Amino acid sequence: MTQETLSIRNNSTGEEADFDLLKGTIGTPVIDVSSLNKKMGLFTYDPGFMSTSSCKSAITYIDGEQGILLYRGYPIDQLAEKCSFLEVAYLLMNGDLANTQQQQHFEHEIGQHAMLHEAMRSFIDGFHYDAHPMAMMVGIVGSLSAFYHSELDMNDPEHRRISAMRLLAKMPVMAAACYRHSIGYPFVYPRADLSYCENFLNMMFSLPSQKYIDKDNYIDPVAVKALNLLFILHADHEQNASTSTVRLASSTGANPYACIAAGIGALWGPAHGGANEAVLSMLEEIGTVDRIPEFIEKAKDKNDPFRLMGFGHRVYKNFDPRATIIRKACHEVLESMSGSDPLFDLALELEQYALKDDYFIEKKLYPNVDFYSGIIYKALNIPVDMFTVMFTIARTSGWVSHWLEMMAESGQRISRPRQIYTGNELRHL
Repeated sequence: MTQETLSIRNNSTGEEADFDLLKGTIGTPVIDVSSLNKKMGLFTYDPGFMSTSSCKSAITYIDGEQGILLYRGYPIDQLAEKCSFLEVAYLLMNGDLANTQQQQHFEHEIGQHAMLHEAMRSFIDGFHYDAHPMAMMVGIVGSLSAFYHSELDMNDPEHRRISAMRLLAKMPVMAAACYRHSIGYPFVYPRADLSYCENFLNMMFSLPSQKYIDKDNYIDPVAVKALNLLFILHADHEQNASTSTVRLASSTGANPYACIAAGIGALWGPAHGGANEAVLSMLEEIGTVDRIPEFIEKAKDKNDPFRLMGFGHRVYKNFDPRATIIRKACHEVLESMSGSDPLFDLALELEQYALKDDYFIEKKLYPNVDFYSGIIYKALNIPVDMFTVMFTIARTSGWVSHWLEMMAESGQRISRPRQIYTGNELRHL
């Protein structure tokens, strides 16, 4: 990382001070304003942290203008084409892709940590049958602190690594357990002979009546391929709201399981991990293909509360590189698995309509990853209220990678944002 200086002048006082200008490997230079208050008696104001770098990280790089997403320097399209999710998870956590022996050991260790403590099943049974799966996930993941707290030395890198592996291994098991609890089905244990994605589908849909698995334990490769791709595309996304929440909680020295539970809570919001669920709700509101023009016009009207969910992106200004990859997979899944479904027909027609509309072209409101992922999950028979849970499974690889990176840094300080106070001045009773 290179370093230069930049002068800031307060025109109202004439006061001027120099600040370091930091440049990473690639990307926009950053002004180090950590000494701004000391030098000039000022703080910065940046709602939503749109112009603020909260940390240094070597994990993920995004160029929103160019539509670039890199994991550890590798383009997302290459990883999606050539790697499995667990290969990408190893990359995020360790900095480089594994060789064959390293990957085999990594996946074996994931299998070793997958089993849940039997006492946790009683904890899960304590939730009401219709509890939202994300509410259950927040509680269950947080409860891991009670099961493994005594075994964790935060100053020991190996202890931290094991905690990260536990989270990555157990997340799909806990997710499937939440689903089966909600429908009154018995818990299904993970199997050593299945891959990460196969295991999840087996734990979710292990009854003979489900189409993923037949009497010969055959799991549809289209479903496995689609799930693997979705997990890779959602594995990490730089300093998003949930990752920043994990880092914020981690800065206090909190238990890693509590920190990841905090990230799950942040992911739950419809503006973040719940966006693909919102896409399905929008499609149901539109209802039929012939009503698309009506709702397109509503979306263009600034005074109308209707919003076209799954189009455009806060970071990507031209196109979402993940959407380009997932669009092809979406059409493959629909062709292979869905049969005739009016909602799928509606989604594809809406996609074509918006891609040809001058307003959406001018505003660069293209279908994003959430538009396609919700459609794929529905085609895979994943319940709508489980969509954000699916995001949680994938994003855990990114969360633990950021946690490991952060905990390895020296001189960590607790995060403490400032504010502009708008309340009363000093007054007396």
